[in-house]
Amino acid sequence: QVQLVESGGGLVQPGGSLRLSCAASGSGFSIYAMGWYRQAPGKQRELVAVVTTTGGSTNYADSVKGRFTISRDSAKNTVSLQMNSLKPEDTAVYFCSVLVNGKGYWGQGTQVTVSS
Repeated sequence: QVQLVESGGGLVQPGGSLRLSCAASGSGFSIYAMGWYRQAPGKQRELVAVVTTTGGSTNYADSVKGRFTISRDSAKNTVSLQMNSLKPEDTAVYFCSVLVNGKGYWGQGTQVTVSS
C-alpha cells in the first residue's frame, strides 16, 4: 500500500508563487517516477511535470516550462513542485502521482487558485 499526501495549495495572486509537496508513505516499495498532474474545471487532467527517481530526468508541459520546477528527494520519497509566475490559467486541482513497481498511485489532490 502506497499513500500520497499533497500539501501547499491555496490562493495566490497572478505573478505569485506556491510550492506543492507530496509525501509517499508505506513500506516495501521503490518509486520509479514521481510527477504532478492537474485538472481544471471542465477540462481533462493533464501532465504538468515528472521526474524519474534514478536518473533524475525531468519533463514539463510546454505551458509551465520556465515557470515550474519539479524536484524529488528519493531518500524521503517526496516530490515538490515550485510554481512561479503563476497565471489564472494555472488554476486547477493538482494531483501527485507515483509509479511504484509498475503500478500507478494518485493522491487526493490539492486546490491551487490563481486570482486577483
